[in-house]
Amino acid sequence: MSDDRSHPPYAASAATASAPPPIPPVTPPPPRDRPGLAIILMCAVSFIFALQDLFSRILGGEYPPVLIVMIRYWVFAVFVIALVSRQPGGLRRAIRTKRPLTQIARGVILAFEVMIMVEAFVRLGLIETHAVFAVYPLLVAALSGPVLGERVGWRRWSAIGIGFAGILVILNPGGGVLTIEALLPLIAALLFALYGLLTRHVSRDDPAMVSFFWTGIAGAVAITLAGIWEWQWLAPMDWVWMGLLCVCGMTSHYLMIRSYEMAEASVLQPFAYTQLVWVSIIGVLVFAESLRPNVVVGTVIVVAAGIFTLLRQRLRSRQASRAAGPDR
Repeated sequence: MSDDRSHPPYAASAATASAPPPIPPVTPPPPRDRPGLAIILMCAVSFIFALQDLFSRILGGEYPPVLIVMIRYWVFAVFVIALVSRQPGGLRRAIRTKRPLTQIARGVILAFEVMIMVEAFVRLGLIETHAVFAVYPLLVAALSGPVLGERVGWRRWSAIGIGFAGILVILNPGGGVLTIEALLPLIAALLFALYGLLTRHVSRDDPAMVSFFWTGIAGAVAITLAGIWEWQWLAPMDWVWMGLLCVCGMTSHYLMIRSYEMAEASVLQPFAYTQLVWVSIIGVLVFAESLRPNVVVGTVIVVAAGIFTLLRQRLRSRQASRAAGPDR
């Protein structure tokens, strides 16, 4: 529903309606010497995220997306409070932030990004929504200059341009099938990129535990203010789907935190794209969605450009670390 997260790249699916995106480890990570297990956990997280999208798609077809996200955030907020309470300093430490307005903005942006993703699932389906949403790492790279003042070299700008060409292949604007609804996942990707950049910004002053707390609480408050007017009781079977959605959300976040404790985010991010495989299988088998050739080709272009951008970012980070020296 994890960032370097100074900021590592996020798993593509976490931003989906299923759950808020991953957050940085809540406790200081031990030496990162178990990449094999971390990769297995990341693949498991990607599969669980796909299940969350399945449940969100089912519920979103019967109820207002804001209602689904609101209930989901209530459970997520309880999970956040319980997890943070067990950390050194507990809730008192988590509440103290040097950038309260930015932290609140992060939580609000993420909550509404999740709501837009649920709406996109209903209107476009899982496959096309995720295909377009996969552009978010490129948006992070493109906006890191104007938002954070970071330098983006020509290689990454080239990858960004190629990635957006892939989006055009997916949307197929000349084929007469481009609709306003097709812009929903692109808007969600933009919001998710802004959330990630703001997370990097606050990480300069606030520890991960503080950001984790404000992500859940600010998001829960914001989505409640917007969604409480849509309240209605779910049908008995739909409470089962909601329960599964919430359980998957807590499980995926716990496994995500564990994976980032054992390996660098730049190592894990490529494996987060395996969610695209799972949502494609679910979309075809459960919702009878079609896997159009242009969507496949465009998604490959976008993912390849995104992975290249992440690898370039990782290389630059290592070069900067070497230049700073051991006493940095």
